[in-house]
Amino acid sequence: MSGYELESLPGVFPIFPLSGALLLPNGHLPLNIFEPRYLAMTRDAMRTERIIGMIQPVGPDTSPPPVYKTGCAGRITNFRETDDGRYLINLTGVCRFDVLEELDVATPYRQIRADFERFLDDLDPQPPSPGLRDGLLDAVRRYFDTHQISADWDAIHAAPLPGLITSLAMICPFEPSEKQALLEAPSLDARGRVLTTLFEMGATGGSQDLRH
Repeated sequence: MSGYELESLPGVFPIFPLSGALLLPNGHLPLNIFEPRYLAMTRDAMRTERIIGMIQPVGPDTSPPPVYKTGCAGRITNFRETDDGRYLINLTGVCRFDVLEELDVATPYRQIRADFERFLDDLDPQPPSPGLRDGLLDAVRRYFDTHQISADWDAIHAAPLPGLITSLAMICPFEPSEKQALLEAPSLDARGRVLTTLFEMGATGGSQDLRH
């Protein structure tokens, strides 16, 4: 349970386009904020609902870059200002959203009108099938061995499956399109299957666009 209800989520909020950065419901994303426009975004978010939408750019490298139509709203759950004026924040994922429209605003950061209806299950997600664990762990081990990634295997084996799927999806260095496929997977069960496939392909050097 996220502790959120649909009525508590704002319909309009800022977005932070960041390639390769994946925020998932109930996940935790640390961010180092230093650009003036995003410092302003963070200050303004702290004064209101503390909601920021993480979303990936897509297509050509233009300014402002076009973004995917689906992102994830996160709430600032930790905030610290450094001596050199940066903000160190932690976003906790609340619910995915579809972009209805980008607004014409005077703020230096971008804002969108969002629709959460397609992702209401994020607020009370169904647990993934326990049968996913063995295949996922086998694929993770082979992927880590291939890429010479060290891991605390005792902690990995002990982790609850929902948190394991979310953490691995967020921290592993997949391509932006693969991150988007993980974000858009309709359920934790589906995300676990996509994640297993990505690890299997990564262990053999393969790549594929798995977005739904």
